[in-house]
Amino acid sequence: MPDPVALNQRQMLYWRLLAATSGLEEAGAAFEATAVELADRLDLPRAILDPGIGVDVLIHRHPKVKPDFDAVQACIQELPEGTEPPPADADADLRRTFAYSKLLLNVFGPNTRSPNCTAAQYNQWCQDVAALERCMGMGPGSLRPGGGGAGAPVAGGSGAGVSGNAPRVDDHQLREELVAMESDLVKRMDLREVLKDDRLAAQLSPTLPLVEQLLRDKSNLTGPALANARRLIKKYVDDLAAVLKRQVFSAKSGEIDASVPPKRVYRNLDLKRTVWKNLPNYNPEDGRLYVDRLFYRRTAQKSLNKYLIVVVDQSGSMVDAMVQCAILASIFATLPRVVVSLVAFDTNVIDLSAWAADPFESLMRTDLGGGNDGPKAMLHARGLIFDPRRTTMVWISDFYEFQNDRPLFEMIKAVKQSGVHFIPVGSVSGKGYFSVNEWFRKQLKGIGLPVLTGNIKKLIVELKKQLR
Repeated sequence: MPDPVALNQRQMLYWRLLAATSGLEEAGAAFEATAVELADRLDLPRAILDPGIGVDVLIHRHPKVKPDFDAVQACIQELPEGTEPPPADADADLRRTFAYSKLLLNVFGPNTRSPNCTAAQYNQWCQDVAALERCMGMGPGSLRPGGGGAGAPVAGGSGAGVSGNAPRVDDHQLREELVAMESDLVKRMDLREVLKDDRLAAQLSPTLPLVEQLLRDKSNLTGPALANARRLIKKYVDDLAAVLKRQVFSAKSGEIDASVPPKRVYRNLDLKRTVWKNLPNYNPEDGRLYVDRLFYRRTAQKSLNKYLIVVVDQSGSMVDAMVQCAILASIFATLPRVVVSLVAFDTNVIDLSAWAADPFESLMRTDLGGGNDGPKAMLHARGLIFDPRRTTMVWISDFYEFQNDRPLFEMIKAVKQSGVHFIPVGSVSGKGYFSVNEWFRKQLKGIGLPVLTGNIKKLIVELKKQLR
């Protein structure tokens, strides 16, 4: 039977933690004095209550608390779901609760909500997340974007609280929350100072919010800061390119061209059909099948259209599309008989076609801006059309024009009527709410050009269909 006094004290520590992680410090102040008295009675350092002191620093300064954090790890990893821990000394249970509260306080507590995040705060937060990963039995980086795993524990099952009454932890949900927190911390951090320090810069995870900030600020960076920024952007681009490349080559490809006779080579031999067609030649006396005709598979595909023009709105709201489509253009540029042009625009137009095969260089030449001047971009894009019926034009934008909507719509309609395969795309991120100009959505749908939104796989499938 649990000690009712110890149980109430443990609940008090959790209420203090809940208040601190919810931004209710005033309400939690009522528990603070009690927590200090309890820590003193248990011979715990008061630093265990301070979210400003990292977990690793605390253990280094006060080695006597290490067994308490080890007890948290043992409890999380070894307890089957829905079972109570074995009877333990009430004080040992409270010490373990202090340690568990410290972990959660540092990862989710008030330090994560300060208006400005310093490099030191970010560095401590990363270390505290690593401590939480260890206690949950996970590999390093499992709970952070771009880390060392997908969140699966190294040992044991999903994480748990420090008692059978505490709720189990959803690893995937926890990782998503920490991804969002890290993005928010990065937004509030003085990146220029962090990027100057190679050690701190190496700890940054290349996420989309970070890449967006780097792309916006790259003209203000020099020396080691610029080198670190380029490294982070390239890492993000390379990782995403690997994913998109698999999606491109796994999507349905072009149709087989029946007008082209099969090439008579061994790799094209249709063994099943050859056996089936030669069955009348089977000799039961010697048990042999005599083959007098070989059959081959047709492998020639219908020629792909030769021109792909990708026009991307590079305003701030479209940064995800800008990154993904720069990579996508580079992948299609590697396909045979496809000539790719890449154009970025806001109120100005940048022709990135010369760097279409290198998404990193394309992005480094963008200048993320504000408004949209679609007609100016369309005038440039129309100059890239040599054979309308063999051209696919992808137009990625939220279609909120800088001035009047009508001119761009009329230009799009004219391009479609010329025979160009025109694909209007509103969003290819598939993450969260995305707004597309409703007037454009209705008008484009009315001429048979519904705006494509959602996961980039939709765009990949559509492009493969048009370019077969």
